[in-house]
Amino acid sequence: MAAIVFVNGTVVPVDKQRRIIERGAVRVVDDRIVEVCASDDVTINPQDRVIDCRNKLVIPGLIDAHGHAGHCLIRSIGVDTNPLWMKIVTPVYYHYTTRDYWYADGLVSGLERLRSGVTTGVSIISSMPRSDDPQFAINHARAYGELGLREIICTGPAGLPWPRAVTRWETGAPVPHSISFAQMMDGTEAAIQSINGSADGRLSVYVTPFTIVPSLDPSNMSTPDQAVSLTQDDRDQARAVRELARKYGVRIHSDAFAGQIRLAYQDKENALLGPDIHLQHCWGISHQEIDILAETGTHVTHAPPGRSTPVIEMMARGVNVAITSDGTAPSRYFDMLQTARSFQATQHVLRNHDRYYFPPGKVLEMITIDAARALGLDHEIGSLEVGKKADIAVLDMNQPHLTPNWLPVHRLVHQAVGSDVEMVMVNGEIIMENRKVLNVDMDAALEEANRQANALVERANLQQYLCDPGWGQLYRTFDQKVELPDLPV
Repeated sequence: MAAIVFVNGTVVPVDKQRRIIERGAVRVVDDRIVEVCASDDVTINPQDRVIDCRNKLVIPGLIDAHGHAGHCLIRSIGVDTNPLWMKIVTPVYYHYTTRDYWYADGLVSGLERLRSGVTTGVSIISSMPRSDDPQFAINHARAYGELGLREIICTGPAGLPWPRAVTRWETGAPVPHSISFAQMMDGTEAAIQSINGSADGRLSVYVTPFTIVPSLDPSNMSTPDQAVSLTQDDRDQARAVRELARKYGVRIHSDAFAGQIRLAYQDKENALLGPDIHLQHCWGISHQEIDILAETGTHVTHAPPGRSTPVIEMMARGVNVAITSDGTAPSRYFDMLQTARSFQATQHVLRNHDRYYFPPGKVLEMITIDAARALGLDHEIGSLEVGKKADIAVLDMNQPHLTPNWLPVHRLVHQAVGSDVEMVMVNGEIIMENRKVLNVDMDAALEEANRQANALVERANLQQYLCDPGWGQLYRTFDQKVELPDLPV
């Protein structure tokens, strides 16, 4: 069988030995890595395709373990009114998006990730999961499937109150619905049945309730006098999520904030804690909650700056923590190299400008093998090792900002950006070469995405949020009060 062989590159496999192989080689057969070694030692047969990676860096495909579907086509909407942002975008997602919107967003978010070397991306359907119409998840996943990427679609029950009002546009006109908790779970199950394991195993579904304890504030820390005991809704959600995940053998993802971990632990039988779960944010959690995460083997994902997330304290207790984008709205991006650098800089500042925290090697681990571990996929992806899936990113290091050509991990974490990625392979297939996307017409995808975004602005009357950039202002002010979107009649 013909192979693809990368030779003469600086290979940083993030393997168990944490090698850096100068003039290294990676041999790929079908969808698997079969050799990682020096170029002089690699097997090359006459029928193989040999790719010369001189002056290039060969690394595992980057992993973004928490981001949002829908965000790419709504980014910057509401960005100037941060306290109102969720109150602006969530009604828009729940009442004004169409099925075509979700496919167009899937292409744009997939393209952005692909061109930044991200080979596996987690995508939550909406800012708060919307599972009432499984076609949203199906369309988003279809776009990633066409691009050739790995995607983990995260869908599940929205936060309280239940039932929840939604609007569907299948007929081109708004049709209101009232969706119960049971119907949200049915939609989640339908998404699992349609998506999970498809596209040669590149597409997956994780069950994703908005938060692990829905009775508490879904976006902020809860103090001990607020986080007292689980409600029946909390227990019902945990049991239903656990049962559905167990039925299909899928993992669970959710948000958690201070107070929620301690309360969730009260229901040890169904608690949304454990090695099959990764939790995003964990702002302000207590030492007791850190101990619970460590005891249960729960993984944590963190998007910088992350307010008061005790990253170092969690990791010191053995909790696996990965860096995520939480992209891309209102002002984020899917470039994991820039995100990782932001994380490193934030931690330095938070620790009294102590630059000894988080050296570049650890930071790279947090967007590769640690992220794969958080997703339960470290046996398949996250490093370049024999037997693993061939997910590879190749960066052009022959550039002024990446010179001199030494200390490659330092160069990568301190100076590289997503646009330095030249080639991407996923599952043994090259899907971007010389920065050209091979499986999708990028210009056509972006044109359709702009059309869908503008149509959303018209449907939801979002023009008021397309405001000026604050010319000449030291502190942002407004001429009139910002109003929240009207819901369909």
